[in-house]
Amino acid sequence: MQSELIARLQDIVGPDYVHSDAEELVCYSYDATHLQGLPEVVVRPGTVEQVRQVMALAGENRLPVIPRGAGTNLSGGTVPLDGGIVLVTARLNRILELDPDDFTVTVECGAITSAVHAAVEAQGLFYPPDPSSLNVSTIGGNIAECAGGPRALKYGVTRDYLLGLRAVLPDGTLLRTGGKTIKNVSGYDLTRLLCGSEGTLAVVAEATLKLIPLPEAKRTLLAVFPRLTDAAKAVNRLLRLSIVPATLELMDDITLRTVEEYKHLGLPIDVEAALLVELDGASTEVASQSVKVAQACRECGARDVNQAHDQVQSDQLWEGRRSSLAALARARPTTVLEDATVPRSKIPTMVTGVKEIAARHNLMIAIFGHAGDGNLHPTILTDQRDADEWQRVESAISEIFRLAVSLGGTLSGEHGIGVLKRNYLPWEFGEEGLTVMGSIKRAFDPLGLLNPGKMFPSPAHPQ
Repeated sequence: MQSELIARLQDIVGPDYVHSDAEELVCYSYDATHLQGLPEVVVRPGTVEQVRQVMALAGENRLPVIPRGAGTNLSGGTVPLDGGIVLVTARLNRILELDPDDFTVTVECGAITSAVHAAVEAQGLFYPPDPSSLNVSTIGGNIAECAGGPRALKYGVTRDYLLGLRAVLPDGTLLRTGGKTIKNVSGYDLTRLLCGSEGTLAVVAEATLKLIPLPEAKRTLLAVFPRLTDAAKAVNRLLRLSIVPATLELMDDITLRTVEEYKHLGLPIDVEAALLVELDGASTEVASQSVKVAQACRECGARDVNQAHDQVQSDQLWEGRRSSLAALARARPTTVLEDATVPRSKIPTMVTGVKEIAARHNLMIAIFGHAGDGNLHPTILTDQRDADEWQRVESAISEIFRLAVSLGGTLSGEHGIGVLKRNYLPWEFGEEGLTVMGSIKRAFDPLGLLNPGKMFPSPAHPQ
């Protein structure tokens, strides 16, 4: 990049927050996938006005901009494919206002998700979205991907708690959407349009989030199943009890074994699956529901149903679930984590189909995820350096997506499309859907400078 442009960026954010040395650039060349691409420069603004000025400068000079929070995304969404500016939002991490009267919190885009949780819970309030990366991921990144998490079964995902935004358009224009009101049907719903847009339409700078009262009590249970298919069927059985658990998580035998080897939590390793169930609400209601859940699991073939006796035991069980990806990543050099999602009634079919695909291609595919809302994480443990095995991996990924779509499902429940799934998008939306989305992209970003190469199929790929 020209020294003059670097100097202008330094004038905007300060010399300490512009990075162009090769070693520094490498740190921002990848995310949580196997993809990598080197940016030309990294900029770390500290105010919304600085974001606006950086975007205006980039637009003036036709420079691509790749927004980046913590880089935990799992679809290649923050990888700079063709150089450009990586705009890192980590310094924009303040909680601007916590309003208990209106049940809202307003934060900057770089605020860490778990920090927001802690701040609002200290006031007896609750912000439910809880992606597994919550101790690292940012609210802005959660909005860009419309992140979910285990609690999405009962409480919904990020868009369900997003009331308003301040966002910067590719030409530096500052856009305001929504506000603190629960109801708002004025004009197009630009707030929801930007949520899940993967940084392709605007850079989220601030967000106003809806809060709800903190549940009075919660109870965590682990149901252990000798057979994976019984665990999958138990998911639908539990949901027919007229009980909506806060979470309903599935872990297969590969996941249980690798997590136990990694964390030594006492998880069972002689079964095919386990369900982690958390109930919350009024104390008497939770107690009654836990009895019904345990009974239903046993009727579906559970060998054991163990209840956490205190918060320590509950935290240990959740430590196992939330460390699933980290544990699996230790098994092989390359980890491919997908998030194909199907209607809940199709979970047994999807689980069986993924295991059949694994056997057909001689691959190790673990399955864990948010079974209660149909959001499964087939995770392929492989080595990208093995050309033959990698070819089988790519074939298996295509078959998993085909299966999900054929069952009325979607390519992504919470990780987004990014780079890794962009060429499969026509399978779900068809040419008509892609045409409409392309029109929206051009309306916001006519020069195609914001996060280029993401979400839409590559031109060279046959659709």
